[in-house]
Amino acid sequence: MKTQLKTNSRPHQPHPNQPNNSTTRFAVAAFLTLSSAIALPSCAANSPSSAGGGATSSSSRENQIVASAPQSSPAPVTRQDAQPKTSAVSKTAPPETPATTPQLIKKAELSVVVKSIDTSTKSVTEIVKKQQGDILGFQNQKPPDSSIRQTATLEIRVPQAKLETTLDALAKLGSVQNRGLTAEDVTTQLVDNDARLRNLRKSEEVVLKIMERSGSVGDVLKAAQELSNIRESIERIDAELKSLRNQVAYSTISLTLEAAVSAQQDPEPSLGLRAQETWGKATHSVGELTLGLFGLGIWMLAYSPYFLLIAAAVYGVVRFKKQHSVPKIQEPKPPQ
Repeated sequence: MKTQLKTNSRPHQPHPNQPNNSTTRFAVAAFLTLSSAIALPSCAANSPSSAGGGATSSSSRENQIVASAPQSSPAPVTRQDAQPKTSAVSKTAPPETPATTPQLIKKAELSVVVKSIDTSTKSVTEIVKKQQGDILGFQNQKPPDSSIRQTATLEIRVPQAKLETTLDALAKLGSVQNRGLTAEDVTTQLVDNDARLRNLRKSEEVVLKIMERSGSVGDVLKAAQELSNIRESIERIDAELKSLRNQVAYSTISLTLEAAVSAQQDPEPSLGLRAQETWGKATHSVGELTLGLFGLGIWMLAYSPYFLLIAAAVYGVVRFKKQHSVPKIQEPKPPQ
């Protein structure tokens, strides 16, 4: 029985290549506990001293097994911990460069039918002022007759961020007949002009350094000419960049306002008013004719000497012709 206790209480050494986990430790401890529970009562019946020594040896061996087991975390937990580390490493990779925001030049067109052109024009002015914009142009066309609607056109400029808000506010003035929006992408032009501008500024610095060095007059003149060309290109590209950025920052709106009904003409004058207007026009015409004839008489009086000379000359020519055109008297023939 003593031999059986020693055989059962011998600790099981795990293979070095096998993983030590909590399941293995639990199995070993359970096996030793069951073995001790079976062996100790039998030994106690034969020899008390042997029972005490066997219990002590079993307890000490169990402690040795537990102590000799490596204190490592369970394998499944270790695998789960390892995977987040890999994902963490992948997250630390440098992010991709974000795409450049498109630079758009936006132009909108809006046509609205309103009840009153004058009232709507005032409302448009208030809306544009509220949106921090400007009115660049205004035309109010009054129709020649009642068959044509009165229209007004306005050219508006507002910040691009407030374009949609402004269009919505203007659309509430009446009934929208037409609404359109066009956009032109100038991102490439801006990027190219920026790159060209940087290169030209670098070239300018190089030419300035060359001019600072001692050299012949010809070299200095050539460098000065090159510097002038570079600066001219810089000014031109800089102006283009400012113009493009201004067009991107501010959008334009072409607004057309149409009256809901045709423009009202002045009421037709009455018969008495017409007669009075006709009499006034007739007297005015007579007065103009009288003044004209009076003026003509003055002109004729001023040129009368010339008229008299011309008349005398004409009279003399006619008299001369009459004297020389008297027919000759034929002599009568004698009777045969």
